[in-house]
Amino acid sequence: MSGNPFFPLDEMSSDSDDTQVMMIPKVDGAIYDQRRKLAGTMVDYKEMRMRYSCAIKEVRTKFDVLNSEFNVRFRRNPITSISSRLKSSASIMDKLDRKGLSFTVENVENSLYDVAGIRVVCSYVDDIYGLASALAKQDDITVIREKDYIKNPKPNGYRSYHMIVSVPVFFSDQTRDMAVEVQIRTIAMDFWASLEHQLKYKQEVPDQRRIVEQLTECAEQIADIDKQMWQVRRQIEATEDLPTEEEVLLEKLRRIDIAINE
Repeated sequence: MSGNPFFPLDEMSSDSDDTQVMMIPKVDGAIYDQRRKLAGTMVDYKEMRMRYSCAIKEVRTKFDVLNSEFNVRFRRNPITSISSRLKSSASIMDKLDRKGLSFTVENVENSLYDVAGIRVVCSYVDDIYGLASALAKQDDITVIREKDYIKNPKPNGYRSYHMIVSVPVFFSDQTRDMAVEVQIRTIAMDFWASLEHQLKYKQEVPDQRRIVEQLTECAEQIADIDKQMWQVRRQIEATEDLPTEEEVLLEKLRRIDIAINE
């Protein structure tokens, strides 16, 4: 008979016909408590990751709704793609260690704000600010922190709009406010960030210093292109003939099916 390593049995005996006694060693009480605590921590940690995963779904749905609304009202989609990620356990442990904190569910929820993350990619810079403003105005969203790396880029040229928001997630027995990191950027910014990310995790790249300089130059060029593209779009929109009331009505009727199908 073998015991469960998390819930070891106390000493037991059974009498056979020849009165021999089978002895199972008694497990040390301290080891038992450690294993029971570890099992409980693992369950709590798994539930915590589930809560963050659900928070991602909540915020992602909000952006999907905004994208559909813009499509119907303004005849274009500001969002080209949405991606999400849940921070790995190794990354969580590493970040807590850098903060001098032990690995507990309480420390994760109270000290880390980027466990759950969403990245929204837009076509134009003004879409970034429009989406950020629309999200912040929603009644159940609390903005914890904002950083505008577009107006104030990082020294290496990185540009993006960052938000830490809190969103309530409704479960069967409770409601929990969960933090989600939101990054909103243009296609060009996202392309640049992908290249920079690859460089960061490749330590053996020849002439790395020169590549860093080139990436910084590219970041400036990309910012200029984003601005030019936005200006071109504004010029095109300004020269478009204003639709008549009948044309507006017909366009809205034509898009009814689009809104439903989405």
